[in-house]
Amino acid sequence: MQNDMNNPKQGAKFDKVLRENMEANLPGIIEHVLGMSIVNIEEIPDDLQKTKERKPDLLKKVRDGTGKVFILHIEYQKKHDKDMVYRMAEYSILLQWKYHLPVKQFVIYIGIGKSSMVTRIKAENFWFRYHSTSLSAIDHRIFLKSDVMEQKLLAVLGNPSEQDPTQILKEVLNRIYELDIGDLSKDRYINQLRVLVQLRNLEQPLEEIMLKLSDFFKVERDPYYRIGERNGVEKGIKLAMKDKAEVLENQATAIARILKLKGLSTLLISEATELSIDEIKKL
Repeated sequence: MQNDMNNPKQGAKFDKVLRENMEANLPGIIEHVLGMSIVNIEEIPDDLQKTKERKPDLLKKVRDGTGKVFILHIEYQKKHDKDMVYRMAEYSILLQWKYHLPVKQFVIYIGIGKSSMVTRIKAENFWFRYHSTSLSAIDHRIFLKSDVMEQKLLAVLGNPSEQDPTQILKEVLNRIYELDIGDLSKDRYINQLRVLVQLRNLEQPLEEIMLKLSDFFKVERDPYYRIGERNGVEKGIKLAMKDKAEVLENQATAIARILKLKGLSTLLISEATELSIDEIKKL
């Protein structure tokens, strides 16, 4: 799949994943990415409306280890924005106006490499600066060793150091399957991982890993099934058969049982094996 960072639909997927995981990721982000020591976090409204509506990615009232209370504002950015410094300045003024508290702002760049966005404004009678950091500069092992699955997912965006990114993907997938949670929750994490790997152009390595681990996936994500869709059902069936240790004497029945276990529809199994629907239902 061609990675298109400027695709609005794709951008919406990235934003959705980040927003879904923001609360779970916040403690780790504060400690490991922002390098801050926060002892208390308080919820505050994140809708800013004076002359226009503004909704920050993440907004909290916090108290640090020295007792200082301030507004913590975090924005995630996947591509370079020449106007980012002005957006952050606008947020800062609105937040100070609304809460009458100091504001600390961070832009966390999740794209490849380091951010080159301007971080300060120096003009007559006006000076402004926000903090900028990149996930790609953070050691992936910091995220991987977290007990929070949402933070483990961020390992694919961190600095791989000397490790093969493919191995990091394997570790993240293994951690997902080790979780004692329902299939729906595992599916959610896998779908989020699929979105995040596009930020590092790792779609193909992920697909290859999923091919090897296909028994863990439901049919809609099963690579054998996807290959069957692309290259014909017969090739997909052959790959499925090759990966099974036991093949019954009746090949059509054996194939039908395998595909039924994977969750394929009775109609599709019937078309692939030429068995009747009643025969398949009895398996």
